Amino acid sequence: MKKEECFYLGKIVKKFSFKGELLAKLDSDDPEIYEELDSVFIEHRGTLIPYFIEHAQLHKSDLLRLKLEDVNKEAEADALLKADLYLPLSMLPKLEGNKFYYHEIAGFKVIDKRLGDIGIINNVNDQTAQPLFVIIKGEKEILLPINDDIIKKVDRKNQVIEVNAPEGLIELYL
Repeated sequence: MKKEECFYLGKIVKKFSFKGELLAKLDSDDPEIYEELDSVFIEHRGTLIPYFIEHAQLHKSDLLRLKLEDVNKEAEADALLKADLYLPLSMLPKLEGNKFYYHEIAGFKVIDKRLGDIGIINNVNDQTAQPLFVIIKGEKEILLPINDDIIKKVDRKNQVIEVNAPEGLIELYL
């Protein structure tokens, strides 16, 4: 499976026992939905390798304790420390209303309440303190904070996000 066909689930952060068990920090608001996983992809040297899960359970509410098939010793677990975990995009829980995954809104049109069509979302910059829509309008790039107060409606069917940007913010870019 290719990385583009998957979503980042989390990272293996430490060993749990001498029998090869691992603890993974999940990038999820609802980690309990991942307790019933049958398998997971683990990134190793840029390649996603499938691992079957013998047992998974939440540990201290935000970590997932994993027992993987064929990982039975500390040395085998050591080799997986700090590795990233992935699952196929098809396993992402469906979101409704104004909630969305960053990857799903690329290509959506952004309509501002005052200014109308301000461009197309190219991607999301989540490397900043607050995630930003990166919107392309002609040759210009517009950065708009992703904020519940700004986002008024997400229309998945028509691929449109309606916003009410603070006055003057978008004009800075045009």
